[in-house]
Amino acid sequence: MSDSTRHPLFTGLIIVGGLLHGFGLAYSGMARPEIVLDFLQLEDLGLLFVMGGAALVMGFAIQVATHVLQTAPLTGRGYARREKRFDKKVIIGGIIFGVGWGLSGICPGAGYASLGIGNYKILWAIAGMFIGAYAQGLWRAHRSDTVRETPATGD
Repeated sequence: MSDSTRHPLFTGLIIVGGLLHGFGLAYSGMARPEIVLDFLQLEDLGLLFVMGGAALVMGFAIQVATHVLQTAPLTGRGYARREKRFDKKVIIGGIIFGVGWGLSGICPGAGYASLGIGNYKILWAIAGMFIGAYAQGLWRAHRSDTVRETPATGD
């Protein structure tokens, strides 16, 4: 099944899943930066149970789906492992994400959920995420252009 022939419920289920995820983030407190910062400072470890519970449920769902079903129900694609090398880019990206999370007390998904509970000040953090992503895209584009312009050596 290609992208153009997705199941008719695909988009609706994605929206419902996103809303459910956002509700879970808001209900658990992960959409409130002050709670996240308390967690990061090891003052309130309640979010450890939230994240651990989510990881267990998702791990179970993935194990069941990949062993019982041959293909994903809505896309028809086979299950495959997406491998990514553990390299310098992964480490630097993780550090930047962690510093941003630690300074703001919010990650992208929880930022949008925070808007849903009326925390409009979080728009500054969301703007920062967009600016950072845009700057990273410009840097990568510039870097790939520089690599293409560099003459090949040897021969």
